[in-house]
Amino acid sequence: MPLLSTVGYYEPWYVQILKALVVFGVGFSLVPLALLYERKLLGRFQNRPGPNRVGPFGTLQPAADILKLLGKEQFRPTNAIGWLFILSPLVAMVCALATFMLIPFSGAPQDILGTPVGLYGLDSDIGLLIVFAFASVGSYGVLLGGWSSASKYSFLGAMRAAAQLISYEIAQGLALLGVIISAGTLSLTEIVDEQSALWFVIPQLVGAITFFIATLAEINRTPFDLLEADSELVAGFMTEYGGGRFALYYVAEYVHLIVAGGLFTTLFLGGWHLPFVDQPGWLDPFVVLAKTIVVVTFIVWIRATLPKLRYDQLMTFGWKVLLPIATVNALVTAVVVVAW
Repeated sequence: MPLLSTVGYYEPWYVQILKALVVFGVGFSLVPLALLYERKLLGRFQNRPGPNRVGPFGTLQPAADILKLLGKEQFRPTNAIGWLFILSPLVAMVCALATFMLIPFSGAPQDILGTPVGLYGLDSDIGLLIVFAFASVGSYGVLLGGWSSASKYSFLGAMRAAAQLISYEIAQGLALLGVIISAGTLSLTEIVDEQSALWFVIPQLVGAITFFIATLAEINRTPFDLLEADSELVAGFMTEYGGGRFALYYVAEYVHLIVAGGLFTTLFLGGWHLPFVDQPGWLDPFVVLAKTIVVVTFIVWIRATLPKLRYDQLMTFGWKVLLPIATVNALVTAVVVVAW
């Protein structure tokens, strides 16, 4: 029976277990850092200090917020489907962390304590398909969370959120066809290696912009942050959630923010490659991290700048603007690659 996928580098079983623990640990630890970074940046953009009371320069504010949420009483509606109500935020969080596992921080395995270790959770020849698979399953965490709450407000919010995620996921996938055609592979590490001479953001500028906008809608960021329905008196699909279960959705949202920066860096900004520089291998993860911070900063900048869209504008933009642009970009790339 043929293999469905091959892994780029085989490691001992204990290294794979340690890498899984590290990925989850790093993913969780980055959430409070991303939260603090965003609130500090928003404060500067809006001419206010931002968090500055809890801990030195407000550095402990995210920890205080998380502890406050975890300390609240757990509750659920009487008619809610109990096991689904509890499982839904876990699905959203695990899918977000699993996507983070696929972001490569270096190509060649690094020698750590005498054992070659790839600086990525998994390098598969269908890596991009796995990314979209986890993104699709993650939308079930949103849909089931609203449906299992036994609340009409939550269910309507979940349907609205699912329609948004599905609509923009199509444009997001088509925008990546140009990258896949240009690189000739679905492996994220090989896509980065194909950008050693020229980052894909230059020949695939239209695809990069389309992917970036669609990703903002996928991760529920301004001006597409309509999943929670801030303008209403309820919180969309999360209306009946509170305490630790609400915190899990909150964690998933900020992990998605970090993943979005890492994926854009991997697919369009050359990953660990720098132009005209042949840096040592130990510098690769720091280059990826620096580029990811730049992308995350731009996403926060957009939040501080643009107003929120109406829902009809959101859907119209996705189906009538982004989708045709992504389709034309994929067709033009295919023609150019074949003709070249």
